[in-house]
Amino acid sequence: MIKKKIPAKLPNHIGIILDGNGRWATRQGLPRNFGHREGVNAIVRTVEAARKFGIKRLSVFAFSTENWKRSDEEVEGIFDLLKEFFVKELDRMVKNEVKINFFGDLSRFKGELREILDKTVRATENNDAIVVNICLNYGGKQDIVQAVNKLIAEGKKEITEEDISNNLYSKGQPDLDFVIRTSGEQRISNFMIYQLAYAELYFPKILWPDFDEKALCEALIEYSKRKRRFGGY
Repeated sequence: MIKKKIPAKLPNHIGIILDGNGRWATRQGLPRNFGHREGVNAIVRTVEAARKFGIKRLSVFAFSTENWKRSDEEVEGIFDLLKEFFVKELDRMVKNEVKINFFGDLSRFKGELREILDKTVRATENNDAIVVNICLNYGGKQDIVQAVNKLIAEGKKEITEEDISNNLYSKGQPDLDFVIRTSGEQRISNFMIYQLAYAELYFPKILWPDFDEKALCEALIEYSKRKRRFGGY
């Protein structure tokens, strides 16, 4: 029934800032990591809905370079959830032709978690139903800096926009068309700031753990109403 409401005009690449896990848990009288667990379930629902609706690329902001400031307990809980998620969901991702990429500085992830992330990329690299980019230890400013440093190391004396685009974590992928930030907060928080230069922004009040197929449908309807001028008339 929902699929009949999906507009013809769809974004090619959606970015989502997953906000509200902690507040969701607090409202339930639960520890914050219960909210992160429900947030992982929301990622699964959203990827399935996006694939069903015909979205080809989805980038989600799962853990930022600033999130290390959180308590050790919360950070360790998030990483435990990531390990559990990718082990549990890998077969389904392969079956559903979901390709997984990770954007960010993964050098800080060691041992079992890093092995699981690398295995996920290898196992899904030939899938093509939908590309899901998961931003881990990611920051938009850091992304630009690492791109420029690569170019400096190559001996570049003059750097173009194309040079930067070709050295970001998102190399080879189109820029974002549509960015959703849940929970009602109206800021970008260092998410893919180069790639969202002309993206449409949408700030629903729903907390991320409650995001589902209906919420994605409503977001796509809102996107279809936007007129994208890219600086023109």
